Amino acid sequence: MSGDTVLNADRLHTVFEVKSQHQEKALLRAVNDVSLTISEGDVLGVVGESGCGKSTLGRTILRLEEKAAGDVLYRGTDIFSLHHKEMKQYRKKMQMIFQDPSSSLNPRKKVISLLKQPYKIHKTGSDAEIQERVESLMQEVGLNPRHQRRFPHQFSGGQRQRIGIARALALNPEFIVCDEAVSALDVSVQAQILNLLLDLQQKHKLTYMFISHDLSVVEFISTRIMVMYLGKIVELADKVELMANPLHPYTKTLFAAYPVNDPAKRDQKKRVVMGDVPSPINPPSGCHFHPRCPYKMPICEEKYPEITEAAPGHQVACHLFNK
Repeated sequence: MSGDTVLNADRLHTVFEVKSQHQEKALLRAVNDVSLTISEGDVLGVVGESGCGKSTLGRTILRLEEKAAGDVLYRGTDIFSLHHKEMKQYRKKMQMIFQDPSSSLNPRKKVISLLKQPYKIHKTGSDAEIQERVESLMQEVGLNPRHQRRFPHQFSGGQRQRIGIARALALNPEFIVCDEAVSALDVSVQAQILNLLLDLQQKHKLTYMFISHDLSVVEFISTRIMVMYLGKIVELADKVELMANPLHPYTKTLFAAYPVNDPAKRDQKKRVVMGDVPSPINPPSGCHFHPRCPYKMPICEEKYPEITEAAPGHQVACHLFNK
């Protein structure tokens, strides 16, 4: 299904200045030397524990956060080199679905105003055309257009997320970052939203980056999976390959916490003891995972491993595979 390259990030860094416990200024490297490519039709699942940098990565590649170093190319154009007016045109092509629809939708505005807003900002279409498009969007995401004059609080959580999806679709984007788009929803509603996203992808030929801490959700929707830890990529592969053959000890740790449906297979899973997540302000030397890794070697404390292609299309950053 993959086609031309939609987005390319090269050695991307995102750094925040924060205050330490002693009120001293410190640097938090939320995204640390990340390189990736997303092609047409891809659903790149990004998974990892809270604080691993996955949401910041999604925001940075949309230029919602400023980079500290590196490049982000959208169809070959460096988006960080664009002036405001030029970037405004790219906003039409690159959109985001946020985690919590309750906080991402203005509670004082009716749905019709929320969905008209993108057209007003970009001065697209007549009033009649915009009204027709709003009603079409609501139908497309499974909402009744007769409810367009309701406020967000008058909808359920799943319906509010459908409003967020409709807003993201308004300007016919090509690429959408879904940032924990179903994590605030009940499991039954999650399935409905995931199926809606897949249906919309097929209909509009969309490309997604799907960010989640839930491996089962990422497995369901993704074509490829990328695992992050403390701002870095530790493993990246096709979904089928990664689920069948996880290589990095951290990925194996995530899988050990993944529910198994077959009771006969539950005891076969090798449990990996997990310690505390280190501070991203002061990460461990060498491989950041080594304090929690059952396979650590002396080199792990001294040098961060380069990303290696352990199998065709299967990349891993681990000294076990850098021999």
